[in-house]
Amino acid sequence: MSVPQRNVLWTFFCCGLGVAMVSLDNLVVITALPSIRGDLGGSIQQLEWTVNAYTLTYAVLMLTGAALGDRFGRRRMFGAGLGVFAGASAAAALAPGIGALIAARAVQGLGAALLMPLNLTILTEVAPPRRRGALLGAMSAVEGVAIAMGPLLGGAVVEHLSWQWIFWINVPIGAVVLPVARWKLTESHGPSPRLDLVGTALASAGLFGIVFGIINGHADHWTSARVLLSLAGGAVVLTGFVVWELRTAFPMFPMKLFRHRTFSAMNAAGLLMFAGMFGSVFLLTQFLQGPRGYSPLEAGLRILPWTAVPVFVAPWAGLLSDRVGSRTIVALGLAFQAAGLGWIAVLVSPDVPYPSLVPAMVLCGLGMTFYFSPTANMVMTAVGAGERGMASGAINALRELGGVLGIAVLASVFSAHGGLSTPDTFTDGMVPAVWTGVALIACGALAVLLTPRRPHDGRSADPEAPVPGCVGDLV
Repeated sequence: MSVPQRNVLWTFFCCGLGVAMVSLDNLVVITALPSIRGDLGGSIQQLEWTVNAYTLTYAVLMLTGAALGDRFGRRRMFGAGLGVFAGASAAAALAPGIGALIAARAVQGLGAALLMPLNLTILTEVAPPRRRGALLGAMSAVEGVAIAMGPLLGGAVVEHLSWQWIFWINVPIGAVVLPVARWKLTESHGPSPRLDLVGTALASAGLFGIVFGIINGHADHWTSARVLLSLAGGAVVLTGFVVWELRTAFPMFPMKLFRHRTFSAMNAAGLLMFAGMFGSVFLLTQFLQGPRGYSPLEAGLRILPWTAVPVFVAPWAGLLSDRVGSRTIVALGLAFQAAGLGWIAVLVSPDVPYPSLVPAMVLCGLGMTFYFSPTANMVMTAVGAGERGMASGAINALRELGGVLGIAVLASVFSAHGGLSTPDTFTDGMVPAVWTGVALIACGALAVLLTPRRPHDGRSADPEAPVPGCVGDLV
């Protein structure tokens, strides 16, 4: 039975606002850290945990959020995640001290983990087959713009209001979207009749070990006992998770999904893209505010050539992907992103004229748009209808893991070659770090190019079935 167009638009409205709210919080807090320290105090390590606490719970619980949505209802868990996120945002704004802020940020990550893996599944369920690619592409563009706009919005809020408004802004969004979601979203469930508690526990514990080790790798040194034990323990537990999922009758995550080349390649590309992009954006915002001396708002405005491109190009990227194939557009986007970052690495210096960086940032924005627009449709149409919840959870979890990995790895490269003491030492560290980001994204492009081209690249004629010829295309 077809879904009325009005319900499709309401679904996009709810999911789009939810995605934008969560995605903004990935980077928006970074520009507010000096103001937060001035009001609440705290050490550098505690300030880092205002970012890491959110990232940790978000990345670790993403698959759990998808599993809960499949079992108890995706609309229900989407609403629960939205409510938790908005409530935790209010708690963060009212935090009397740095410890309370860190705790509120961890709860925000929990809400995000419940909300994010379900939005693509909910939208895919109601999108007409012929418009699904455009709708999922627009949703991906919303996510990309929100992530990239984080530094600008954070700078504007801190400079003209106060850092608390970074969190207060989420509360009215939640208050508007929650009743609309309950009224307009269609409820759906996954195929499993019961929740895989063992698999859920193993996935959460294993991801916690990996993410915790990555977060602490730079501060504690990658060879420290705590970091090595955390990474090794996480890897062992995740191995146990895979073994359990292959044997249990009702797996939390069907491992057969990774036998599909497109699904595996897009997850690998997502992890590498987010690693290179997040780490590079983090350093670029610090460069503009440090050696270049711009205020948070001025730095955010100067990243607009990067962040504004998706607003104008995303619709054309979706149309182009229908003509030449999603695989080609995604690979081209990753190549543009790598080339733009490489261009920045070649030019950057303490006295580099800002206008000379603009073409490189435009190229990065073009690459981000080409990557985001077709990706969701490629992943969601590569699997069966009952597996879309976990497919969305997987790609979101690996992207978030990539962001954590990128900031940690690029920060380590930065520290090994430079430092914060002078503009010269900053750029000495930034150049090899950004080149590392280029290499990661280039590997992502290679992973996409190695996937086989399909006749119906990224498009499905049947809303309940994967793309013809995809499921059989197994390794």
